[in-house]
Amino acid sequence: MNVLTDHAELDGHDQLAALMAANVHPPIHETLDIVLVELERGRVVFEGSPSRKVYNPIGSVHGGYAATLPDSACGAAVHSSLPAGQGFTTLELKVSYHRALSETSGPVRAEGKVVSLGRRAAFSEARLLDVQGRLCASATSTLLIFPMAASTA
Repeated sequence: MNVLTDHAELDGHDQLAALMAANVHPPIHETLDIVLVELERGRVVFEGSPSRKVYNPIGSVHGGYAATLPDSACGAAVHSSLPAGQGFTTLELKVSYHRALSETSGPVRAEGKVVSLGRRAAFSEARLLDVQGRLCASATSTLLIFPMAASTA
């Protein structure tokens, strides 16, 4: 299922709602055990359960995992705000790490919010919290907004 082509007539919020209803997850989310659990226009929450399979050589969760959740939250928050026929891609992502994650940190939650949405660019932010509500990472993102090409399939 490709939500953008299968549901091109829907706005971004309704596309994400269709994914949630169908229990369909992008491959990266399946690989990292990340799930979209809350959806509003301009705000989303992802949950993940870090495991030893995402550890780095020094025995904590790899920074790429801790960056992927806020990146997904920043992007999905913008996606949830887009009209039908619009797409997005991340131009810049800045992540600050505040606390190391381990397999006992989860489930972790990444809340993403739109800061501002223009015709060609969007700005969003996300916070990654551990199971105790402690801030583990924060991120800001700049995203390009563009028209989606009509599908010929």
